[in-house]
Amino acid sequence: MSPFTKSTCDDTLKSPIQSFYKSSPDAPEPARIQRLLSILDLQKHPEGGYFVETDRDPLRVPNPFQQHTNGAAIPQPASAHGAQDDDSTRSASTTIYYLLTPGNPKGAFHRNKGRTIHTLHEGRGRYVVIHADEQREGQKARIETFVVGQNVDQGEKLQWVVEGGKYKASFLLPDTEHGISEQGLLISEVIKSLYYLFDPRSFVVIVSAYSRPFQTVVPGFEFHDHDFMSPEVLHDLVSAEQSNELRWLLRTRDQRTEL
Repeated sequence: MSPFTKSTCDDTLKSPIQSFYKSSPDAPEPARIQRLLSILDLQKHPEGGYFVETDRDPLRVPNPFQQHTNGAAIPQPASAHGAQDDDSTRSASTTIYYLLTPGNPKGAFHRNKGRTIHTLHEGRGRYVVIHADEQREGQKARIETFVVGQNVDQGEKLQWVVEGGKYKASFLLPDTEHGISEQGLLISEVIKSLYYLFDPRSFVVIVSAYSRPFQTVVPGFEFHDHDFMSPEVLHDLVSAEQSNELRWLLRTRDQRTEL
């Protein structure tokens, strides 16, 4: 819990950024969510919440993130999560379900190389984006926070974009300002490379009191193209006060053992 009475990350907030739900990964989920976990065969995700990959396109396309030196590809390590040893290609697309629940209500800080387009279906949540790609020497990175929800009159977003190279985290909010989350947060995500040279295929995510995301990644997701934020990186990117306020959104020790 942050000792500050106001947020050090967002001047518009009257209180620090904090969770409305206590993570209880070992506690049983409500019966409705348990049925969903069983029907969709969802497993725990390293970011938090649950997921299952439902499709991986057999078509392989050139890796838009491949680094080159003098025209030669730089060797990349093999992924522990099923990525092919040949890092020069990616699946054309991948699709997953992703679920946030009151017992697993946050997606920890992480970064993708690809551009991610999000579309809200239902529910409410808060996103925190740290613009690490914009950081200048001797300066701290810009922090952006916003609520996604149906109340557009109050500034809640129905659609938002996170460019590659930025760290993002999200957490479940009550359906109303002082209520509870009965429907969760449901979104779609599309991830695209800025260097993709032909028309990419679409990708969708659903998050939900659950937050239920369904996600398709273009080009196909690989852990090569993804990393989690460490406490050291958070400390380097933002001020000490901001780091203290946001550190609960880092991946926990238990989550690190799930990789």
